[in-house]
Amino acid sequence: MKKSCPSLTRRTFLVGSGTAFIGVLSGCTSSGILGDGYSNMTTGAIPRPPIGIDKGFTTPDKMYAAVHEGPYTLAAIPYDKVPKQFLRQIVPNPTGEPPGTIVVSLKDHFLYFIQPDGDALRYGVGIGAAGFQWSGRANVQFKREWPRWTPPAEMIGRKPELVEYRNGMEPGPTNPLGARALYIYQNGRDTGYRIHGSPEWWSIGQSMSSGCIRLMNQDIIDLYNRVPVGTPIVVG
Repeated sequence: MKKSCPSLTRRTFLVGSGTAFIGVLSGCTSSGILGDGYSNMTTGAIPRPPIGIDKGFTTPDKMYAAVHEGPYTLAAIPYDKVPKQFLRQIVPNPTGEPPGTIVVSLKDHFLYFIQPDGDALRYGVGIGAAGFQWSGRANVQFKREWPRWTPPAEMIGRKPELVEYRNGMEPGPTNPLGARALYIYQNGRDTGYRIHGSPEWWSIGQSMSSGCIRLMNQDIIDLYNRVPVGTPIVVG
C-alpha cells in the first residue's frame, strides 16, 4: 500500500543555504541498510574546530528567518522552541556511507547529507507513525518546488475530511508537502514516500505522519538546493 504525507558553540556550527554537488552514487539494495557506522549515531554533535563563514555557515536567526518566494511567504520559525539537536548543523559523518548520500536515522529523527570532507549536514526530521514507516535503499528520482499534494484513496478512507483534496491541494505555505519535495523511487518504481517540508515545525523529532520524512520548510529548501537528482537515500 502506498503512503503519502499528510501532514553555537565554538564546535558546532549551523549550515546555511548551499549549492548542490554531485556525490558518489551507490546502488540500491535491501541489505546492510545503514552500514557499520549506524550504531554510533548520537543525539549530540561531536565537537569540531571552527570551519568559517565561507563554508556557508550562518546563525539560527538567519537560517530560520521568514522566506519570500513569488506569491508564497514562509513565516520565521521560532528556533528557540525547537530542541537544539534538531536544528540544522554539521557533524562528523557517523553513518559509514559515502559522500553524496542521504541517510535517515529513524530512531534518532535525523537526516544526514554526507559531505566529501568526512562531515555530514544534519537536519532534524519527523517520520511516520508506527505502521507507516518505510526503510531501505532508494534514490531521488525527481524534485519539486512548491509541490501539489494529492492524498491517496486509502488516506481519504481513513480521513474522510480530506475528500475535498481528492484532485489535489494547491501549493502554498499550508500545503502538507511544504516548500519542496524529493520523490523517493526504488528500482525505478515510486515508493509513495517523500522527503518534504512541513508547516508544522513543532512536529520535528516526532513520529506522527503517514510515513514520509518531513523537515522544517527552511531546512528542506536548504537540502533541496544541495541534492541533485539521482542522490542515493538510505532509510533505517
